[in-house]
Amino acid sequence: MVGLAAHESGHLLFDAIFDADPGIKRVEYHGIPFFAITHRNDLPPREEFTISAAGFWVQQGTNEWLLTARPRLRYEHAPFAKGVFTFNVGASAMYSVAAFARTGPPERDTRGMAQSARIDERWIGVVVLAPAAFDTWRYFDPENRWAVWLSRAAKVGSVLLVLR
Repeated sequence: MVGLAAHESGHLLFDAIFDADPGIKRVEYHGIPFFAITHRNDLPPREEFTISAAGFWVQQGTNEWLLTARPRLRYEHAPFAKGVFTFNVGASAMYSVAAFARTGPPERDTRGMAQSARIDERWIGVVVLAPAAFDTWRYFDPENRWAVWLSRAAKVGSVLLVLR
């Protein structure tokens, strides 16, 4: 629940910064009800991309903080931290699958990112999955320096897409 709240707070933060008139909309996918944080649909592409990506950036930042402060998290008794980490990796993986298949409600984050950056949504799936995959590698192999730098490069790359 904390991971989801953090993800959604990323969207809301940039909704407020850009005065994007945020709201909540009920959505469903194959009968599974959920909600989406919505905003005006007339935003400039960079603002749209930032708002759509903000939840992932919060996840990636949280995982970076966890794995930097506690590189051996795997070996600790830390159910809360591990739960947040697991949510972040799992949510990224699920969003990536939806992006690869280009399926789900039209309000999905990966679609908003893809349309505003003028990139095929499947590439956004890679952008979202790569940091999660590298963070998982770091979790299981905390001594591997390559995983640390690949993870950080993937995270920076996802933020740099706002310049596209």
